Amino acid sequence: MSETLGFANAAAALGIGLLIGLERERRKGEGARRDFAGLRTFAITSLLGYVTVQAGGVLLLGFVALALGALVTAAYWRNLDQDPGITSEVALFAALALGALCMTAPALAIAIGVVMAGLLASRQALHHFARDQLTASEMRDGLVLLIAALVVLPLVPDRFLGPYDAINLRTICMLTVMLMAVGALGHVAVRTLGTRYGYALGAIASGFASATVTVAAMGNIAAKEPLNLKTLSAAAVLANLATVAQIGLILAAVEPGLLRWMLGPLLCGILMTLLYAGVLMFPRPRGRAEEPIKDGGAFSLKLALTVALAMTGITVLSSAMLDGFGQGGVIVTAIFSGLADAHASTASIASLAKSGLLPMDGVAVPALMAMSSNSLSKCVVACLSGGRRFAGYVIPGQVLVTLAMWAGLLIPRL
Repeated sequence: MSETLGFANAAAALGIGLLIGLERERRKGEGARRDFAGLRTFAITSLLGYVTVQAGGVLLLGFVALALGALVTAAYWRNLDQDPGITSEVALFAALALGALCMTAPALAIAIGVVMAGLLASRQALHHFARDQLTASEMRDGLVLLIAALVVLPLVPDRFLGPYDAINLRTICMLTVMLMAVGALGHVAVRTLGTRYGYALGAIASGFASATVTVAAMGNIAAKEPLNLKTLSAAAVLANLATVAQIGLILAAVEPGLLRWMLGPLLCGILMTLLYAGVLMFPRPRGRAEEPIKDGGAFSLKLALTVALAMTGITVLSSAMLDGFGQGGVIVTAIFSGLADAHASTASIASLAKSGLLPMDGVAVPALMAMSSNSLSKCVVACLSGGRRFAGYVIPGQVLVTLAMWAGLLIPRL
């Protein structure tokens, strides 16, 4: 059994070397200007890493790496006038390390080898993206987002404090990162698909994180790109699709039988959202082209912090109402908590119905009250972020979607 595993690990090391070497062989050139390492060199080096660890362990691998370093340095200085890059040299060291890794973790080594080969093969595309596509402001915003998500967020304490223990610093930071990520996602979608479809698809996708935050992001862009006002307003309304879908998923997860009482409102909300957004997006007036994408950042950090703090204030208000009215004020609590997030309210209402504290047929009204208050929150955010013209398109859409969901209560139960 151990011999079989050994052959499999050796085969993994050989496969990694052949894969990387195949890509390098296509780029090594011909004649006197050819590179020093190709298919055979990378395959042998990867196998050498495996055999070295198998025979002598990490210490012998270190001596082999030093010897390989001397050979690579000599080859680099010989070809310095022809190719000043060190990609092949570094890739050869990586092949040695991946071959050694096949001794203990062949699956991980194979995965890294495939990714490495993909990076090597994407040289022109990556260079074009870094030099011609990626702007300085986008690079800065990307670094800010990564620092906030990977450095700041894990360090923020996850505990409640302040009035009614309703303020959580981790939640505030997470909302800020979420809004920045929503802006970045929409920016990438627009750069890829254009303004009409990019904003719409980006808004739907980011709406699953937070539809209210998505409305704020679209409003912020609308203030800078007035020619795309209708497209951005339609995208903000389309974020309701994510809200409605999440409510349906929450109800089905807590108690599938609740969908019977909410299916009509959910379907009516989806249809009205698509109808209103379609009217805004199509058809585009003749002779009017899309405004070109501006050379700006991917998101607004100021807007992210403002919206996060505003939603925190709404959470404090909701906690105060819950403390004042108690569990008996389900509808009142749903209204105020829905200002910040309709999903949390829906989940709590569904839990009350599942536990028997609320009848099944009594779920629809408080759930729709939470949705209505959340629509009101989106309307306020639209006014604050995009101005009167943006709000003039978004608010009627929110009103129609909300009324359509209430009208869905009249549909006979299945």
